[in-house]
Amino acid sequence: MKRDNLNIMRNIQIIEDLKAELLCIIGDFFKLLTRGTNVAQGAILDCISGAITVLYILADRLGYSFTAVDENMKKKLKMGIIDEDEIEKEGKDLSRLYTHLKERQ
Repeated sequence: MKRDNLNIMRNIQIIEDLKAELLCIIGDFFKLLTRGTNVAQGAILDCISGAITVLYILADRLGYSFTAVDENMKKKLKMGIIDEDEIEKEGKDLSRLYTHLKERQ
């Protein structure tokens, strides 16, 4: 097999592993949420940050830069703010996340 074919196959394997990891993290997250308030908040935070990390790496493996992901998120958030999404109406969550993304660049 040519070296390029091995790299493509390895990249596909990594993408599949990342997808499986994301599913496991989300499953763990849902299990933690069913346990109620006695759950360690650190475990929930670990799931959330783990999912975000896996999604960024998965995007990179699929050919999208981290910056492209951030820019697309800002675009979607801006649309939700303009359209007065229900989440935005309730607590300005979209605005706060949009501001956070803008400030970290």
